Amino acid sequence: MSRVCDITGASKSFGNKVSHSNRKTKRSYLVNLHNVTLVSEVLGRKFRVKVASRTLRTIDYKGGLDLYLLNTSSRKLTEVARKIKRKIKVAIATGKSKQSDNI
Repeated sequence: MSRVCDITGASKSFGNKVSHSNRKTKRSYLVNLHNVTLVSEVLGRKFRVKVASRTLRTIDYKGGLDLYLLNTSSRKLTEVARKIKRKIKVAIATGKSKQSDNI
């Protein structure tokens, strides 16, 4: 089971553990991942994904999954998130969104 965020691709990073005597030893920092169900209001569908806490806070701040994906550059998203983003764009363009007021 990989410890990678399904939306942003955030994975573990590396650094040094520094002791009081200033010795440095290698260590890794794991991403704080959570299994969550995110709802796309435009598609009227739920997506079960593994998301980092940082990404989850950003999604909440931006106003939901749809707005987060539409306002985020595709370069910063994983392939899974890009597919969801394309589906949202198609739903908005064709007028098949489940939401009463389009974005």
